[in-house]
Amino acid sequence: MTEGWIAIAGLGPGDEMLVTPQVTAALDAASDIVGYIPYVARIAPRAGLTLHPSDNRVELDRAAHALDMAAAGKRVVVVSSGDPGVFAMAAALFEALETGPAHWRNLDIQVLPGITAMLAASARAGAPLGHDFCAINLSDNLKPWPLIEKRLRLAAEADFAMAFYNPRSKARPEGLARVLDVLREACGADRPILFARAVSTPQEELRIVSLGEARADMADMRTMVIVGSSLTRIIDRPTRPILYTPRSAV
Repeated sequence: MTEGWIAIAGLGPGDEMLVTPQVTAALDAASDIVGYIPYVARIAPRAGLTLHPSDNRVELDRAAHALDMAAAGKRVVVVSSGDPGVFAMAAALFEALETGPAHWRNLDIQVLPGITAMLAASARAGAPLGHDFCAINLSDNLKPWPLIEKRLRLAAEADFAMAFYNPRSKARPEGLARVLDVLREACGADRPILFARAVSTPQEELRIVSLGEARADMADMRTMVIVGSSLTRIIDRPTRPILYTPRSAV
């Protein structure tokens, strides 16, 4: 039996040009691809490759399946969008590894980084994350809303720029509205906020407004939301404006 391995790989924000050569090499060497349905759909079928798409709510089952296949000698790539270590499959796989059979710990496991939606959106807009910032997942599926609100208020008090993942879904249509209310109370209405949807794809849309103008329906699950700090600035110009945060807080 050949020795199996696992690579947990980030496919980037959408444009195939933003997939790293390291990830491409792992995909080319794989015997099996495991991941959420739309991410696996980004992988071209070929002879000798088996695709294992699954629902987004079965991360631990998906991770255990990948570990079992690698233990059986398969060359497995677990795919995430963006970077696999940012609110994605790397943590889920290690949760399964920690509580699973002891022999899983002998596997060759690598995490292959990718370009996150947060960084892709920031680059498109300019450099809103140019100084200290934090990233917060707004989904309350795995943590309670009071904890999300506490972190929002503390980040606002610390004057971080903030990048929000999973801002709004059909199951959580009211969550982002509550977030915007908290931020307006903590930061005022003038803070710039970026709504960057489907960055690097043909459906890309960027919108920069103030917190006072922001509405929850400006975002969906394909949108990255970045709120500036008190230092974040907008450079107006004839084409798209530039949003950036200066390097100095002095």
